[in-house]
Amino acid sequence: RLNRRTVMECRVLSIQSHVVRGYVGNKSALFPLQVLGFEVDSINSVQFSNHTGYAHWKGQVLTAEELNVLYEGIKLNKVNHYDYILTGYSRDTSFLEMVVDIIQELKKANPSLVYVCDPVMGDHGAMYVPEILLPVYRDKVVPLADILTPNQFEAELLTGRKINTQEDAIEVMDLLHKMGPETVVLTSTDLLSKHGDKFLVALGSQKLTKPDGTNSNQKICMDIPKVDAVFVGTGDLFAAMLLAWTHLHPKDLKTACEKTVSVMHHVIHRTITYANDVAGPGKRPSPAQLELRMVQSKADIENPSVVVEAKVL
Repeated sequence: RLNRRTVMECRVLSIQSHVVRGYVGNKSALFPLQVLGFEVDSINSVQFSNHTGYAHWKGQVLTAEELNVLYEGIKLNKVNHYDYILTGYSRDTSFLEMVVDIIQELKKANPSLVYVCDPVMGDHGAMYVPEILLPVYRDKVVPLADILTPNQFEAELLTGRKINTQEDAIEVMDLLHKMGPETVVLTSTDLLSKHGDKFLVALGSQKLTKPDGTNSNQKICMDIPKVDAVFVGTGDLFAAMLLAWTHLHPKDLKTACEKTVSVMHHVIHRTITYANDVAGPGKRPSPAQLELRMVQSKADIENPSVVVEAKVL
């Protein structure tokens, strides 16, 4: 079971999107972190009716200036002390640069603050944010990050290297370490799993400093069962769970990743079972039916039975 004391006064600032209906961004991160005992302060970078995979969506976008105003309020009350910062999808350079300024200031206030960054830029060879964001992530955001969760395409963009083999992936993770983050997890790759094409390969790497000051490195590899459906908000859940489980298993990336991926598995399995039930035989579930079954997965989030094992490389 969890050691509640270790979480006790752990405060997270999460800057992500908000949706009225469904689970993406802060809606995907908040509940699971709170269930695991974290205090989460959230700034909503957008407020939309629902995620943009639906036929219709409406809402508002927070500007860099409005973000700054909210942060100023927190600062004036001298409650700008955080143990973790979590950021995800952003499509505006000025907003992202304001986030960078805030993180720099919070790291000055608390040098042991851990920044968990999901550098959301694209997937499968295509960018879905403006290209101008890449240099901001590469030169300003990643150097501040302590934990980084890119997919293969994002890792390739950030390092300028292609990944075709496991050796390439290891090299790319080492390059990312050199840029700043002590922990890097490639959340999905196109590498072939030895279990066949029904599995997706994820890799992780953690730099550790031994008591005598020398560096060591733990690298792990996971084969994750694929699910034939498009889910939204899973990346946001992954980053939040990695934050939680690395906090609870600080020098053990293997266990942290196993628990993170197992939570994902349970939530996704519950979601697809429900969605197929509601859609009916032979019908493809709609985006509304495929919203993550988050609340229903509370017990799995708190205490996930480990269903995917990580191999130490």
